[in-house]
Amino acid sequence: MTRVLRYFLLSALLLVAVGVVSAQEGVTFRGYHKVKRKETIFGISRMYEITIEELIEANPEMKNPDYELKKGDILKIPFSKNAAPSRQAEVSEQQTVQPVRSDASDDVRRRAIRLGVMLPLHDINGDGKRMVEYYRGVLMACDSLKKLGISVDVHAWNTPEDGDIRPVLLNEAATKCDLIIGPLYSKQMDVLSEFVKTYDIRLVIPFSINAPQLTTNRNIFQIWQSPTTINEQTITHFMQRFKDYHPVFIDCNDSTSKKGPFTSGLRRQLEQQDIVYSVTSLKSGDENFLKAFSQKQQNVVILNSGRMKELGIAFSKINAMKIAHPELDITMFGYAEWMGYTRVHLENFYKYNTYIPAPFYYNPTSPATQRIQQKYRWNFHTDMLNILPRFAITGFDHAYFFLMGLHRYGKSFNGAAGMFGYPPVQTPLQFERYGNGGLRNNTQLFVHYMPEHLVETIKF
Repeated sequence: MTRVLRYFLLSALLLVAVGVVSAQEGVTFRGYHKVKRKETIFGISRMYEITIEELIEANPEMKNPDYELKKGDILKIPFSKNAAPSRQAEVSEQQTVQPVRSDASDDVRRRAIRLGVMLPLHDINGDGKRMVEYYRGVLMACDSLKKLGISVDVHAWNTPEDGDIRPVLLNEAATKCDLIIGPLYSKQMDVLSEFVKTYDIRLVIPFSINAPQLTTNRNIFQIWQSPTTINEQTITHFMQRFKDYHPVFIDCNDSTSKKGPFTSGLRRQLEQQDIVYSVTSLKSGDENFLKAFSQKQQNVVILNSGRMKELGIAFSKINAMKIAHPELDITMFGYAEWMGYTRVHLENFYKYNTYIPAPFYYNPTSPATQRIQQKYRWNFHTDMLNILPRFAITGFDHAYFFLMGLHRYGKSFNGAAGMFGYPPVQTPLQFERYGNGGLRNNTQLFVHYMPEHLVETIKF
């Protein structure tokens, strides 16, 4: 019999999902609370020193997917079943945490997967808004897995930048997680790393934080790749794919550019392999600009800026040159930012056989992307943030990948290439062990805009 997915969606300003708690018989309420303007479920639970789960259990209407917290609502306030969060925070930092005993019969492949999300889930700033969208994508992945008979218990905690994560880790539900997604801030890593090691929980770090614990903690998966790692991988793949091309570097005179480490590193590799390249500038006259291009070889053009303004100027000069010299064979090699310019430059991308290195590919025309964006509107009555990558789709891909992996392989899942064939909507993942420590994502794509008006993704 298909197991039931035990989670629900709240479409209030702050979206929080928690594992469903069985209703208690004969519960006594402390009293009632009249909701004021701008109050949130999280804030009300903190006000009365109860958990979000307890507040929702006392007010079953909150479980309705269309529920919205409104000014004037009357909420029942229950007594707390456990020590209040403010009291928990007073527990000594030296409190000993007892490891969970391993139980062979408690196999994650044969029961509901217990997922914890520890991210800033609020609407106060950009971090919170992006993470709320990411979290919504996680919930949508759980919904998709439910249709495959895979049950997930979701517990979520708001862990803002100025918050102390230690009281959260005293929550019994946290200790029972199989997988935790978070944190967003480096300063929360020390205590969370020790926590997941103690309780043998898999920890997925989804975004760009400093996590030296990866070198020693085998329970950590780090998805984010540093700019240095990305540059090194991109140069390696460039040298393999374009070894017979004539590279042309265009100086864009962009004082804000951060592409110098990549272009200088690529030039060093070309020089070490005795590959001749040319350098020109957007300010060069037509004759000098033309001299940088080979008449006999295929040319691959690299700008030292990722900005749309400079890219537009480069395309204008190249288009004018091609009119006068149609025999020139030109390929463009760009940056992930360029995927945000498709409304303006898509035809130029196709025309010049453009390659864009990136850890993701957002394809607005794919049926999978359109389907998830439509479901997002249905569930949350709004569109995804207009930024790349789309955070909700990132959350969907991350959660689906790890939850399916745990369901199929249990705690032996290591995210290696080929473990299962999940076709990501936007964000492919594959991991390799980092020394004797955790696992690090090493996925990179070349998004290739082909002259036939097709787009292929080349995965490395």
